[in-house]
Amino acid sequence: MINMATDLAIPEFFSIGSLISCKTCTNKEVEGEVLAWDPTKKVLIIKSESLTRSNHSDIQIINLDFVSEVKVKKDNNSSVQQSPCSLNVQRLKDRAEEQIRLKNQLVTALKAGVSPEGQRLFTAIKKTIEEVSWRNEDIIVMDKVCVTKPYTPDCVKPLNEKVKEERKAIDHVRKIVEKHIQDRDEGKIHQRGN
Repeated sequence: MINMATDLAIPEFFSIGSLISCKTCTNKEVEGEVLAWDPTKKVLIIKSESLTRSNHSDIQIINLDFVSEVKVKKDNNSSVQQSPCSLNVQRLKDRAEEQIRLKNQLVTALKAGVSPEGQRLFTAIKKTIEEVSWRNEDIIVMDKVCVTKPYTPDCVKPLNEKVKEERKAIDHVRKIVEKHIQDRDEGKIHQRGN
């Protein structure tokens, strides 16, 4: 592993609130306000203005072992040092585990040969209903509803044919599928118009 920071003069301490700029190993220039600094791990957390959403910030975690240049553009020399923001580590772990679980579901779908349209529908349903999974190429919702290929409203059926009482769940999922198809078709019309 290449360690770019061995000859780099990294300050022993970055003041929280300081404005810094770094050049990464991919020659990307990163600039932002220091939120946290771990000198033992050589990890810097900075906040910068979001490029995609106004009134939002991007948070970046930078491993200084992979940085070729660090500049302190504006040091926060205030006599009153801001205490670092506390992090809910358990919440971060839970979020990471959830993302890993979702990625594993996607990998399972890809291995099963699910079409891109099926994957998009799965994502659309997942935005509304938490309990969604794959069974081969079928989308299973709340262990009550099954959506089969070609993923149209007519393909929304009860998971267990004997249980017809799931009418509300079936109707709800069918509406999500209809909305997804409508949004997809409107997107195609807009693409042709441009």
